[in-house]
Amino acid sequence: MIILDSEARLFTLQTRNTTYQMKVDEKGVLLHTYYGAKLQGGDLSRLIRFADRGFSPNPSQVGNDRTYSLDTLPQEYACAGTGDFRLPALELELADGSHAAELRYVEAKACRGKYTLEGLPAFFASPEEADTLAITLEDAAAHIRVELLYGVFEACDLITRAVRIRNCGQEPVRLRRAASLCLDFPGAELDFVTFDGGHVKERGLNRAPLRPGIQSVGSVRGISSHQHNPFVMLCEPSAGEEHGLCYGAALVYSGNFEAAAEREQFETARLTLGIHPFHFCWTLEAGEAFTTPEAALICSPNGFGQMSRQFHQAVRSHLLRDVWHSRRKPVLVNSWEAFYFDYDHQRLLRFAREAAALGVELFVLDDGWFGHRDNDSTSLGDWWVHPKKLPEGLGALSREINALGMEFGLWIEPEMVSEDSELYRAHPDWVLNPPGRPYTRGRCQLVLDYTRPEVRTYIFSSLQKVLDDAHVSFLKWDMNRALAQVWSAGLPADRQGEVYHRYVLGVYDLLERMRQANPHTLIEGCSGGGGRFDMGMLYYTPQIWCSDNTDAIDRLRIQYGTSFAYPPATMGAHVSAVPNEQTGRSVPLETRGVVALSGTFGYEMDMGALSQQEKDVVAKQIADYKESYDLIQTGDYYRLTPPSPDGAPTAWLHVSADQRTALLCLVSGQVHAAQPFRYLKLRGLDPRLQYRITGEDLSWPGDVLMQAGYPLPMLGEYQSLRLWLKAE
Repeated sequence: MIILDSEARLFTLQTRNTTYQMKVDEKGVLLHTYYGAKLQGGDLSRLIRFADRGFSPNPSQVGNDRTYSLDTLPQEYACAGTGDFRLPALELELADGSHAAELRYVEAKACRGKYTLEGLPAFFASPEEADTLAITLEDAAAHIRVELLYGVFEACDLITRAVRIRNCGQEPVRLRRAASLCLDFPGAELDFVTFDGGHVKERGLNRAPLRPGIQSVGSVRGISSHQHNPFVMLCEPSAGEEHGLCYGAALVYSGNFEAAAEREQFETARLTLGIHPFHFCWTLEAGEAFTTPEAALICSPNGFGQMSRQFHQAVRSHLLRDVWHSRRKPVLVNSWEAFYFDYDHQRLLRFAREAAALGVELFVLDDGWFGHRDNDSTSLGDWWVHPKKLPEGLGALSREINALGMEFGLWIEPEMVSEDSELYRAHPDWVLNPPGRPYTRGRCQLVLDYTRPEVRTYIFSSLQKVLDDAHVSFLKWDMNRALAQVWSAGLPADRQGEVYHRYVLGVYDLLERMRQANPHTLIEGCSGGGGRFDMGMLYYTPQIWCSDNTDAIDRLRIQYGTSFAYPPATMGAHVSAVPNEQTGRSVPLETRGVVALSGTFGYEMDMGALSQQEKDVVAKQIADYKESYDLIQTGDYYRLTPPSPDGAPTAWLHVSADQRTALLCLVSGQVHAAQPFRYLKLRGLDPRLQYRITGEDLSWPGDVLMQAGYPLPMLGEYQSLRLWLKAE
């Protein structure tokens, strides 16, 4: 709900559990007054204090009033160059070379429904599910108008923000920084929580108190990256899973980003989130506008768990455009870890028969099916069938797969090109690289220039011919290197600062074309696993391969960190063979299944190499997947214990909306002598109900399970439990 008081110039956004408020002061500055637990109303600008602060300058319109300074006020969208020395949201370079910007209020409008962003992913809603507030600010001297867009999803506690910047003058203006989110806090006693790591160790939780100065994470790799995720939190130092005030902020974007938090001299804090300013310079000609990516905000007065569940609900209901939303997703097997590049038609068919006999429903053919690709140094860009491996074509293979009762899926990497390819030999200028410089390669491949429409059109046409020939139900869209030496032959020298962002827009454009042309094909995102696991990609690819690391024990940490913003329904998670190729660790097949079943379930192994006992386990896992599918895909998710290096078990819980059904999952850690007795306190149950647990004759009161705990059995190393709780 939006409460717009035009006379007082007071704007209040109300969600189910939170209040967000802004007010225009007498100088025309849009101030941020409050964001936190829900309040009944009132003008909260009374909380803002004024004082004479040395070296904090005063705008000319206040005369000799030394108590009024933009350097000390909580602003809704702060600018660089006019007296606020904290993190700016907007930095302009004007035609005269100055970098000053000073925004003042013009008007505000509210309407039913959610705003849209052309060419960019964004949360969506029906007119009954969300409202929009648009506040227009203006720098009269620079002839710049800034429209702040707010989407309010009351049921999800979600507030989205985006910014549209328009040049209303006659001279070009350059954007040097244009953040999507600027949020000021009245106090700086906050922890900054980020999700960091690297390839095969993505999204590990890191938490530290805000120190004086600026702390930031981000990416300048052209993708959101394995190293840092574009989701961060600020929280009270005492906040935990079920208590304390916390704020989660996610950028709905898949390229370079920066999330920065500043603890400033007067013990207040500011958070900014948006496109990274590195190598970003966007020219606005007269009359042109630039739209920032969307930022998504959720405040939880009751800890991380509530925030996560609200994000999960919002993502599932208002971000994912899942073409399979009305059906159960099939159990899949991927060929990569079984064969790598070494296969032919008959070997693939034998593999598919063995998988089908175990109940697998989708066969995904990974790398190596195109050009003359027998290793990873060749043929990217040549999207036609490998004549020696598949002489009868993909259509023939897919028809035989379908005849086994399985659907057919395919791996592609359409953003890349190999130097050993027909495409590169015909169009070397289609590669991102400055003229006269040797290439910087990654995985023996170069990056196609997706800023250019002709490149995207060629790739689309080539891939669509393949998809038209073969009945492809599932596409795995991979991207296996970061961007370097970013320069486009399609843009003049003074526009090269636009390449990173235009590249991302090009990726979105091609993804949307592929979705529209193949409305029944599910696209799974991948970038060496989790290198582009962000809400921007989820808008186009409703599930993403969580990590190239399929080791079940490492996956506990990866999926734990991922769960803070992203629901299990989005996490690509498979059972792979042991010893694991990343860690060399051997974990029981049952445990590998428990971990993978809390994601989009499938297999990465040669099913024909399994023993009969292992095949029986696989058959049970597939049955378990079908039984628990709806609960895992749509239920509430509770993190019970974090992954721990000390041997303590990792536990999580899926709970149905009516609280009558729950599924407890647990994996033990390293075993040491003289183990302690452990009791696990559950969450999310109805304290008034009695629950029957798998394999037990006696029922348990919900309040006992949550307050006293459930006594865990003694488990061996890397053992697992998967227990149903059903209300009587």
